[in-house]
Amino acid sequence: MAQAANKLFDQNNTSLISMMENTIIQHWSMPAYTNYGTDVSYTYGDVAKMIARLHKLYKSLGIDAGDKIALCDKNNSNWAIAFHSVISYGAVVVPILSEFSHEQIQNIYEHSNSKLLICGERWADIIKGNILVTTDFHVKGQDLSIDMEAYKDLQPSDICYFRENPEALALLSYTSGSTGRSKGVMLPYRSLWSNMIFADEVLDFRPGDNTLAILPMAHMYGWAFDFFFEFLIGCHVHFLTKTPSPQVLIKAFNEIKPVVVIVVPLILEKIVQKKIFPILRTRSIRALTKIPLLKQVVYRQIRNKLYAALGGNFYECIIGGAAFNKEVEDFLNKIHFPYTVGYGMTECGPIIGYEDWKLFKKGSCGKTVPRMEVRILSPDPHNVPGEIITKGMNTMLGYYKNEAETLEAIDEEGWLHTGDLGTIDKDGNIFIRGRKKTMLLGANGQNVYPEEIEDIIMTQTIFEETVVVQREEKLVALVYISEPSLEHHGLTPETLRTNLNTYKRHINEKLPAFSQISSIEIQSQEFEKTPKRSIKRYLYK
Repeated sequence: MAQAANKLFDQNNTSLISMMENTIIQHWSMPAYTNYGTDVSYTYGDVAKMIARLHKLYKSLGIDAGDKIALCDKNNSNWAIAFHSVISYGAVVVPILSEFSHEQIQNIYEHSNSKLLICGERWADIIKGNILVTTDFHVKGQDLSIDMEAYKDLQPSDICYFRENPEALALLSYTSGSTGRSKGVMLPYRSLWSNMIFADEVLDFRPGDNTLAILPMAHMYGWAFDFFFEFLIGCHVHFLTKTPSPQVLIKAFNEIKPVVVIVVPLILEKIVQKKIFPILRTRSIRALTKIPLLKQVVYRQIRNKLYAALGGNFYECIIGGAAFNKEVEDFLNKIHFPYTVGYGMTECGPIIGYEDWKLFKKGSCGKTVPRMEVRILSPDPHNVPGEIITKGMNTMLGYYKNEAETLEAIDEEGWLHTGDLGTIDKDGNIFIRGRKKTMLLGANGQNVYPEEIEDIIMTQTIFEETVVVQREEKLVALVYISEPSLEHHGLTPETLRTNLNTYKRHINEKLPAFSQISSIEIQSQEFEKTPKRSIKRYLYK
């Protein structure tokens, strides 16, 4: 795989639904979806037949184009098929993260005015409403289900779906949000279309390529680049239906050998911090890396080992969805690992910034993507952080039933205020410096970005997670350390406490005086996280 040269999509075709039709017709007999580790698999033709059966069921339920249908399940082939059936019917998809509590799912189902909830068995008996169970697509409490015999003779020439208005609402996504409550983001068809065209412009997938979908499909990052785009291209998408632990992931990567690796930072960080950094810190390897020629040999071997662990068949590893640990990124850059960091948000469906790994600048999150604009609200955007604002084809219509939040987010000129603070260099590379909502004000009026302090804290490898909070005028580091980590470092809870001042001193030596921490507090449990593994900062004070 290399950077895209031959685009597969016709940019004159601005219909997302038409693109879906075309891929089904062109790849009818090819494998589309497989639940990894099972014998559940569908061809593109199988997907079309299931879509037709579900369309018939929606009609019998009195659902019309423009009505909303919610979808909540763990990643699997039937989730994907349900999504295709809803959007091609002309209904609005309301994807709900399966990691949400049943109270959150119930609230979203009701708040969105959905007429149907398509969900897994685990929610079917606890959510009140019209329920279609993904396992076998039967309607709970009614003698209704899809007829598996219907449309068995469906042919490619029979495929003809709904035609959309690009400005109409296509998808209503409730954000996971690490800094506050979820909001219903209204994404039009044009936003989804533009994100698909972007992926075709910068990536070089080919029909039949194997891909591994591991990100939450109900999250826009996972939906756009881990599942839907691959389907439109004609790829064979394998869904990881298990919890993505490093062991499970490495096994799946090596069996499927995907042509691109799309992850959140936490996955790479855990592999590098737990598997590779300890090797680099051994006395023998430290000695070798002090000799310039041998250092490059060591780095090349480590790069090859990491590349092989992720399947050994990908052009680049695309990282997004949360902040990336600086120490890990410095290391990946040092060993010339093929990675890039993108920038996006649900409100843009999601992409805002990207760059190919060969041109990617360390510490950035790429350059502004086509059909979008980015500005920094700062008197000196190159050097002084300001809020990142953006506008273009990818941006949302607004927040559902929330005009006040919409007016706060989108100004009179159509600029979406991201809430992120950043700078942009002369070449157009975007650098995120922190969240506007998380920025702290120092005792002497300095802007303090907790994310930058947290990167320094995490250089102390005993700490697994951290959040910096402000109490009065003092900065406090909340940290989590698991028992295996304590054992690995030869410590007990008692000896750890005696070492906290030493850790604090090492951390503060790397920080300016105004952002130094006053104390370290140990948390007894992992920090609560959103489904995309961002810490819910707003819960900690």
